[in-house]
Amino acid sequence: MEYVIREAEERDMGQVLSLIKELAVFENEGDAVEVTVQDLAKHGFGDAKLFHCFVADTQEGIMGIALIFHRYSTWKGPIIHLEDLIVSEKARGYGLGSALLHEVVEYGHKLGVKRINWEVLDWNEPAIAFYESKGAKVLRDWDVVQLDENGIRNFLEKNRT
Repeated sequence: MEYVIREAEERDMGQVLSLIKELAVFENEGDAVEVTVQDLAKHGFGDAKLFHCFVADTQEGIMGIALIFHRYSTWKGPIIHLEDLIVSEKARGYGLGSALLHEVVEYGHKLGVKRINWEVLDWNEPAIAFYESKGAKVLRDWDVVQLDENGIRNFLEKNRT
């Protein structure tokens, strides 16, 4: 499969959303995706970009994405977070994931970031093996902590000052 890794364009967001939904189904969270094409276009382009996205563009369309955003580590300084590295199931095994990860690492290096972070589900052994084969450390002694929208509201209601 021939492909080109490039920066995403606003017109790509429909295909990007399709890959996000494919990942959600893979992770048994098919109904969890709330973001829309309009959200992606609004948040990924213009003056106040919230994310940066690379795509793997093939003759069949976009078959992979790497979506990142900037963070700051109090210990290290500037870092980037890889929110999702997605390759469509039908395009796996052609090197798209490696090429997308390489693009992210190269981008981070050019920015001078001190670290690139991401999460992987503990049951996704193929992804874990892939990341470890690339030299990434999977930190199994850290737990992800979140407040979803309901959690945010509940927190604020219970912790009024």
